[in-house]
Amino acid sequence: MVVVMAPDATDEDIARVVEKVEGVGGEAFVSKGVVRTIIGLVGDIDSFHHLNLRSMSGVADVHRISDPYKLVSRQHHPERSTVWVGGVPFGPETFTFVAGPCAVESPAQTLEAAEMAKAAGATLLRGGAFKPRTSPYAFQGLGVRGLEILSSVREATGLPIVTEITDARDVKVVVEHADMLQVGTRNMANFGLLQAVGEAGKPVLLKRGMNSTIEEWLMAAEYIAQRGNLDVVLCERGIRTFEPATRNTLDISAVPVVQATSHLPVIVDPSHAAGRKDLVVPLSRAAIAVGADGVIVDVHPDPESALCDGPQALLGNDLRLLAQAVRQLPPAVGRVDAGTRVRTPV
Repeated sequence: MVVVMAPDATDEDIARVVEKVEGVGGEAFVSKGVVRTIIGLVGDIDSFHHLNLRSMSGVADVHRISDPYKLVSRQHHPERSTVWVGGVPFGPETFTFVAGPCAVESPAQTLEAAEMAKAAGATLLRGGAFKPRTSPYAFQGLGVRGLEILSSVREATGLPIVTEITDARDVKVVVEHADMLQVGTRNMANFGLLQAVGEAGKPVLLKRGMNSTIEEWLMAAEYIAQRGNLDVVLCERGIRTFEPATRNTLDISAVPVVQATSHLPVIVDPSHAAGRKDLVVPLSRAAIAVGADGVIVDVHPDPESALCDGPQALLGNDLRLLAQAVRQLPPAVGRVDAGTRVRTPV
């Protein structure tokens, strides 16, 4: 069950609802979005019915949700949400292009990649300072130094930063530098990390686990929402199947399936799905056609020397083709460039 608070509900109104729910042995999880506050209730549903919550000051409505993911479901929030990151929107009316290096390697490499991304039309910069890798001997990222480089590149380019967090102990330092926290495929089921980023006060990019169902993915988003954060963007990045032709199999059908079920924005990562630069542009075109709210891709000034995922990074003509696709195709499906809707962050 969820309680939807009115836009003008006060903190005192919210506190009274929480107190009343806890008074009958229930738990109340408050999640504040841009325009509304949702209170998720856990406990005996019948006891909640006797509280007459709809009559309380500041309460707009009360819904009983059958979906296991209460706060991210469209059952109580039929309109699809827009999530703002550093003044850039992810939502149903726009198409958001995110690009940058898979890993931050040096100030010069990161700045050059950011300038390439911005010139191609990207409105946010992705870059990894912490890199969870399959091999413990592979490049693990520059850590805090990488975050500092990202901050300086943001100052130089004006692009808000999306960067991955891999450990709940690093939340504080990552929040100091990032505009959006990314939870990667290997950590989608790291529930302690999900709860920590939910409490961090920053928008979250949640990638689908490589072995996860759509319901498991949405339940991971629910962990974040339950901790007070409804500013979650979902990212389909391919799932592991029996097919070896690509690194992962991009589940393009997941985009409309999730959009029909959840109010959260959904974007696509064709770079990590394919693992091959020649497939990034066609998969991006497919993502736009199916109604994705954006794409996130890898770019690198010298892919052959990249310390991480060089074979999938775009450069030169490949990046020009992608720039053309993200400029020309979204209007055909009723979208506008998110860059035209950018607003100054509050």
